[in-house]
Amino acid sequence: QVQLEESGGGLVQAGGSLRLSCAASGRSFNSYVMGWFRQAPGKEREFVASISRGGASTQYANDVTGRFTISRDNAKNTVYLQMNSLNPEDTASYYCAAGWSTTTSKSSYGYWGQGTQVTVSS
Repeated sequence: QVQLEESGGGLVQAGGSLRLSCAASGRSFNSYVMGWFRQAPGKEREFVASISRGGASTQYANDVTGRFTISRDNAKNTVYLQMNSLNPEDTASYYCAAGWSTTTSKSSYGYWGQGTQVTVSS
């Protein structure tokens, strides 16, 4: 089992950047695929990015490709999401998740953090 805690959210102006972190505790962080999802008010939780166990393979949602970068440090049990060129449509709660396969499906992830709020002002 793994526990996840996100940090780094906040209020930023359009065009700005934020770096989210997700610290994991528990067993075998490097045995999990890690993902980031987000959920805006009144909308479904949606896939943002994922990274393989060793970090060599990443996947992104179309609307964040080229702006967001997912990375992980297995020595620190932490996964990151660097978000650049933010726009108001990126406003959402961002959730870190641990799972078993690099898919975009929420059902592939069994452990979730509590989320961190990102608000982008225009």
